[in-house]
Amino acid sequence: RLPKVFFQNTDDAQQFCHAGIVRESQLTLVPGSGIDLQHFHPSPLTREGATTTFLMIARLLKDKGVVEFAEAAAMIRESGVDARFVLVGPLDAENRTAVSKDVVDGWVEDGTLTYAGSCDDVRPYIESAHCVVLPSYREGAPRTLIEASAMARPVIATRVPGCTAVVSEGVTGLLCEARDSQSLAGAMQKFLTMTATERRDMGASGRRKMEQEFDQALVVDAYMRSIEA
Repeated sequence: RLPKVFFQNTDDAQQFCHAGIVRESQLTLVPGSGIDLQHFHPSPLTREGATTTFLMIARLLKDKGVVEFAEAAAMIRESGVDARFVLVGPLDAENRTAVSKDVVDGWVEDGTLTYAGSCDDVRPYIESAHCVVLPSYREGAPRTLIEASAMARPVIATRVPGCTAVVSEGVTGLLCEARDSQSLAGAMQKFLTMTATERRDMGASGRRKMEQEFDQALVVDAYMRSIEA
């Protein structure tokens, strides 16, 4: 019999099917790698009145939208809005799309953002943020957005495969166009106008979505059912 092929979003599955690489009967969709909902548990948003903090967690690659994040941050700051922008993730000099340390240092020196380096546990950073941002050019099932939503944080992501599977626009987060720092800045501006209650409700909706669709138990069950079929 034909082997099963697992996909983490419908866009990739359809693309492979239309290209004739796999047959529709072979496709099995799983919600990413799943998330440990106890490890990534909801935490209250930081106190009202605190400076709104936008957090991006990713390898420092152009394909992840790091440059757009910095450009959008500069736009927001130039408009006079009081907001913080924090970047967390490893430098990856071996990758052809890597953002150089000199460029990152320049963003830090001119006050565009704070670079916190790499870390083993992202939860404290998510807890201290109001919104988690991933302006990636394409994803499979973006772990950063899944972890942030599991912790009841609103998210901003690009309208691309992978991200749209995780984010329900206007419900669990906001979407913007890829490779477009102006569009990203617009989504950030929209988030800044949201009330504390709207932000909390959006974060709570994200948590519910993770419980209903991305629990790691659901992923294990999907694999087991496929193997046993």
